[in-house]
Amino acid sequence: MKLLIPVAFGLEQTTKRQLFKLGYEKAPADNGRIELDGDWQDIARLNLFLRSGERVLICLARFHAVTFDELYDGVYSIAWEEWLSRDSKILMDGKSVQSALAAIKAAGGVAKKAIIRRLADKLKTGRTVFAETGARAVVGFSIFKDQVTVTLDTSGDGLHKRGYRSLAYAAPIKETLAAGIIDDSFYNPARDMEKPFADPFCGSGTFPIEAAMKALNIAPGKNRDFDFAHWACTPNHILTRAREEANDLENRAAKPCIFGGDINPEAISIAKYHAKKAGVSHVMRLEVADARKFTYATPHGVLATNPPYGERLLDERATQTLMREFGNTFRALPDWNGYIMTSLTDFERYFGKRADKKKKLFNANLTCGLYEYFSKPPKGE
Repeated sequence: MKLLIPVAFGLEQTTKRQLFKLGYEKAPADNGRIELDGDWQDIARLNLFLRSGERVLICLARFHAVTFDELYDGVYSIAWEEWLSRDSKILMDGKSVQSALAAIKAAGGVAKKAIIRRLADKLKTGRTVFAETGARAVVGFSIFKDQVTVTLDTSGDGLHKRGYRSLAYAAPIKETLAAGIIDDSFYNPARDMEKPFADPFCGSGTFPIEAAMKALNIAPGKNRDFDFAHWACTPNHILTRAREEANDLENRAAKPCIFGGDINPEAISIAKYHAKKAGVSHVMRLEVADARKFTYATPHGVLATNPPYGERLLDERATQTLMREFGNTFRALPDWNGYIMTSLTDFERYFGKRADKKKKLFNANLTCGLYEYFSKPPKGE
């Protein structure tokens, strides 16, 4: 099968490195998607192990279409009877860019009509209306410059939904984005377990929890469900085997140094609950603390954080003042690496330090900058 992995803007190379570590060496990226060849076992492994990919899709067909008739014929030509059952709950998810077929809702209706007709013809049901009470199957169609790509979503809910973050808190960072930033950082517990990781604005705990999962080598999808597991066409036991592999690879004896702080007691209460659900509370220190007073006994460490900014929790003037004060705090840690994500305009001016590297990212459709600050490596590294 040809598999497609949608990736958030700015995380393409990060996700490719994750794939390489999983044994997938040939995985070119194009238009925000990474392609690779795989089978059912790969589908299970990718859904369980990917830290920053958004979904795992099966590419069913690619064809040219500028009319609804061409779209219908292209979708009908796919062997849907090999993938779907007569009771499948079929959901359509489409998008169109620079294409003649720009009416997404109408195109989705045509595509679904072709799927139902194909199933009726091949399964010989004698009817073209189905109850759709069975397993969910999300069919995607992406039209780019009149080229249609039809996919079947094996993940269901996005892979950022690990299952541990169940309590709401203001403006959280997406789990896959946090994991990608951590993977791009100098936090490498496999090489140096004693190097601390800290988030002084931890909110509901996403950054420190993702860091702990990396340190313990916990598969991010270990405790959640996937749509493909409920399809009749899915071979037996593939998800069980992938979960067994995940369990075997865990490093439960690891003792990382991970800190999360927040000035809001409610945030820390939520973060502790989420850490317990993720199975990592025993390796974390979460406490009510003022980020402006953050300090750490260890001279070298990694700080990654998503501080409050104007669009979220504070007005712009308060955000500017907070970043000035936090900038003073960070400069008192000259041997720490820092990764700060914010949408604050002129962040570096208020922070008082020019970043060594800047990257454009999106969190909840909000354009942000990731400002990266590098220290000199410890002696011997």
